Amino acid sequence: MSVSYWLGVDTGGTFTDFVLLGDGEPRIHKVLSTPSAPEQAILQGIGELGLGDAMAAGKLAIVHGTTVATNAALEGKGAHTLLITNQGLEDILRIGRQNRAELYNLTPTPPPSVLETLEVAGIAARLDAQGKEITPLSEADLATLVEKVLAHQPQSVALCLLFSYLNPSHEQCIRQALEAAGLHVSASHAILATRGEYERGMATWLNAWLAPKVADYLQRLQQATAPAPLAIMQSHGGTIASEQAAGLAVNLLLSGPAGGLAAARRLGEQLQQPQLMTFDMGGTSTDVALLDGDLRLTQQGHIGPYPVAVPMVDMHTIGAGGGSLAYVDDAGLLHVGPHSAGADPGPACYGRGGVRVTVTDANVVLGRLQPDFALGGSLTLDIAAARHAMETLAAQLGLGMEDTAEGVLALANEHMTQALRVISIQKGFDPADFALLSFGGAGGLHVCALADNLGMRRAIVPRRAGVLSAEGLVYAPRKREQLQALPETSDDTILNSQIAALQQQGSEELIREGVPASDVQHKIFVDMCYQAQSSVLQIPWQNQTSQREQLFHDAHELRFGHRLALPVQQVNIRVQSLATTSSPTQPALPARTGKATRQAQLPGIDQQVAIYDRDGLGPGQTIQGPALIAESVGTTWLAPGWQASVDPRGHLLLERSDL
Repeated sequence: MSVSYWLGVDTGGTFTDFVLLGDGEPRIHKVLSTPSAPEQAILQGIGELGLGDAMAAGKLAIVHGTTVATNAALEGKGAHTLLITNQGLEDILRIGRQNRAELYNLTPTPPPSVLETLEVAGIAARLDAQGKEITPLSEADLATLVEKVLAHQPQSVALCLLFSYLNPSHEQCIRQALEAAGLHVSASHAILATRGEYERGMATWLNAWLAPKVADYLQRLQQATAPAPLAIMQSHGGTIASEQAAGLAVNLLLSGPAGGLAAARRLGEQLQQPQLMTFDMGGTSTDVALLDGDLRLTQQGHIGPYPVAVPMVDMHTIGAGGGSLAYVDDAGLLHVGPHSAGADPGPACYGRGGVRVTVTDANVVLGRLQPDFALGGSLTLDIAAARHAMETLAAQLGLGMEDTAEGVLALANEHMTQALRVISIQKGFDPADFALLSFGGAGGLHVCALADNLGMRRAIVPRRAGVLSAEGLVYAPRKREQLQALPETSDDTILNSQIAALQQQGSEELIREGVPASDVQHKIFVDMCYQAQSSVLQIPWQNQTSQREQLFHDAHELRFGHRLALPVQQVNIRVQSLATTSSPTQPALPARTGKATRQAQLPGIDQQVAIYDRDGLGPGQTIQGPALIAESVGTTWLAPGWQASVDPRGHLLLERSDL
């Protein structure tokens, strides 16, 4: 069976987005999400797109970004899980790193956690820091452990023993015995083979805690969409076959947002613009990330209160979006966010009973959202309600209505600008060297202001920016991210042996998905640090140790502003095994020159503002700001001093024209 259509499906809290490629012009569709059974919304969308026959014939390939693992973690709805660790370490997940949210509160109240009731079994078997056996694992101890575990009747088991990343033999014996007894086991050497008992234990527990729910969902979805091939986006920006994803739930915690970054990487390649800062603004939150030729990964991510040390895209999220609420505090100061009006009642301009000002209402009051083209004309904006809410807020501040709206946007923009500074300036990157890539439903309204705040001259608003995450799923490579800790002393022979083993493991997993062996590529990195440091930097592999150390010194100086005269330690070997997908082609943008549909006078702008329908613009066309460019999934505000040119694929390339 040959695939003719590729469908990206991104499940969000309110809507499930669909982007269909492979049949001429890409098709966009949205349906309301069904959180209790997400597959229902997916099947509804497939039916409404008329893809039932293609799916039944195996001509439709589905790539899915799911929030099932994320929602289960945030809502505390994982499976009944038991943890097995070494005797004496039973409380390690509860103790954690003893970090305090309130540093100077001497009597803090710990937040409620499912870890308070975590069932734990300790075992006497033990390894030393070199992975050598101190206390053997006896047959009697193993039988007693299995009996103890079965008495708790867990749905899933997390297995994390000291130094198993250097010698997994004890974990392998225990896992085999428990699986023979019919239990699902997540073993730390297979989930995260690196040092740090707490972080490794948390990753293993999260995987065990979430895996049953994720596996159940993926099985239902796979059965409902068979025989269509189904792939799932992982947190590191690569896809995995649904059959293999079921046991790797911890790798799916950023499944949806990673799709947007996959699209951003591809767009950067097309435009020969590898240095991008991405800005994904939705209704409730804004996600920002930095791409410097490729996706940047981190092992210091979080989901809710839980650290997630598996590789995931390095993304910073703040509570600022189109629905962020504006309010005046007791001191008379204006604030915007992090609380949101949500979808119900939503912003005042939605006409659903909302009475408090949001960022969206400020854009309406300033004329940047026009009622005749908002959301493709499907949403009727209540201009009077937005103005009434703004008048109430303005009275509290003693300002005019339009000045108040400008203040709301300025504050929201500053919050988002600060988030962009976190992932650029604070990590040693100059924003002026990058282009700002804006997507999400609300991003185009703020892209020029954010670029100005950061001193950036270039910005990009791609086609279908409001559903870019769904489209990016289709273009993501099939990928495995393999990680292996190294002994404290390791020569090149050990390194090369570990690299070969990880490459073989990654190749075998991709080949099981049907990838030809000749299509598998490997990228090799080594995590390094100064001796006695705990944090590491990821360095591209070089054959010579001296070359690796020089790259580390340079990277450390770029990141922290200095280098040290200390020995350098190699901590982990990391191998990315990937196979790029055969991307469906899209038709070229037809030759045309779109004219402004009308002119409007916007508050605070001393000249007429041209309003364009983005679907009518042609390649090579240039538009001078101020202007509004509307499409069905978003609006772009081209501020004064900016110009936009349309590239051959229809993307808007923005540039500061008065610098």
